[in-house]
Amino acid sequence: MVDYAMYTKEAPTTASGPSHVAIIMDGNGRWAASRGLPRLAGHKRGAERVREIVESCPDLAITHLTLFAFSTENWKRPELEVIGLMRLFRRYIKKEGARLVAEGVRVRFIGGRDRLDNDLRALMTGLEAQTRPNDRLHLTVAINYGGRDELLRATRRVAEAVRAGALRAEDITPETIEDHLDTAGLPDPDLVLRTSGEFRVSGFLPWQAAYSEFSFVDTRWPDFTAEMFAAQVRGFGKRERRFGAVAQ
Repeated sequence: MVDYAMYTKEAPTTASGPSHVAIIMDGNGRWAASRGLPRLAGHKRGAERVREIVESCPDLAITHLTLFAFSTENWKRPELEVIGLMRLFRRYIKKEGARLVAEGVRVRFIGGRDRLDNDLRALMTGLEAQTRPNDRLHLTVAINYGGRDELLRATRRVAEAVRAGALRAEDITPETIEDHLDTAGLPDPDLVLRTSGEFRVSGFLPWQAAYSEFSFVDTRWPDFTAEMFAAQVRGFGKRERRFGAVAQ
């Protein structure tokens, strides 16, 4: 039998509050459709909600927030919606960048950047550089991200290291994989939330969330308030995290 405990450095513990929360921001399109609005109206409202959630994190003792903004599968959506989303990402970075810098937020983007336009990639790189000295809150945004895609890219990087003679295959450890993931250097999420009532993770952080707690809420993302977020954070404190071990 495989000893899965080797894949985590954690010990059984009674949870207090999560320091790292990851959110699948789902339901923007359905929120808009239920109001007779175009889907992009829901995405715009969802972007406004991001600010409120980000601003609430320090008061909740959350040091890391990871948001799933656009998946590798989202390219299958109607072309006009995808174009509108990319414009929205550009607008968000331009509009919110200075505020994020001033409020001590460090921003990282994860996911493959090859399919993104050059101007968007430049904006992303610029914001990462501007916010690199900050550490009040670490905000990670997943754009063109898919868990399988991330693991595939990490595996290729490890294989290349082996081929180059920099690494022996028998020396590959879980830490080796972690060091080649998009999230290298970041802690694993304590709590993963998904809004809109769906009960799946859609390929979000499969390696990193192996021992995360999960919460699925019915509320669609544009209606998910800071108060609702705080309630989910408080609820986390009632959970016991065993990480594959037995509670004493």
